Amino acid sequence: MIQTKINNTNIMKFKSIVLSLAVVGMLFTACDDTKKKEEEAKAEAEKMEMEAKMKAEEEAEMAKMEFEKNTIAAKAMNNQTYSTLVSALKTAGLAETFMGEGEFTVFAPTNDAFAAVPKATLDNLMKPENKEQLQNLLKYHVVSGEWKAADVIKAIEDNNNAYSVTTLQGENLTLSLKDGKVMVKDAKGKTATVADADMDASNGVIHGIDAVLMPAN
Repeated sequence: MIQTKINNTNIMKFKSIVLSLAVVGMLFTACDDTKKKEEEAKAEAEKMEMEAKMKAEEEAEMAKMEFEKNTIAAKAMNNQTYSTLVSALKTAGLAETFMGEGEFTVFAPTNDAFAAVPKATLDNLMKPENKEQLQNLLKYHVVSGEWKAADVIKAIEDNNNAYSVTTLQGENLTLSLKDGKVMVKDAKGKTATVADADMDASNGVIHGIDAVLMPAN
């Protein structure tokens, strides 16, 4: 009987050990499952973060391409009416200025406007040694900020039909209205008419004019 009791005790101990081992095994399994799930969640989060980053970069690249396709320089290059102006901008090294960020209002002389300038004068400006002079001439046609036609007209009307703006070159232009059209007077008193307003661009606006403006210096 004592022997039976001992055997029963041993069996109970054995069962207890087996049960403990089973519990430990389950705990290890649970830990492994938790760790696996954490790793899977981390991998999924990293994947989503990478996808979001790639999407953002793709959208940024598309926005950049769209911006570059619609800059002042690009608009002018795609319009034969301003091919002489584009050539002058390239010669002066200013084309990149109007391909980049910023807001500009360009009073852009048409090909006919440049054709009215004496050929000798224009040829002389295009010479490498006169690059700075050409830059000054072209900058005299540009104002900082985006001035749509409606804004220009309002400014003129609010200033007794004579609104002065400072160009990138540093000298002023005087804007006025005549017969409903915007007139641009340069430092030498010559006046150009805005013939083609509001050519919208991603970095400003172009207003086509029928004469080349001349600064005092």
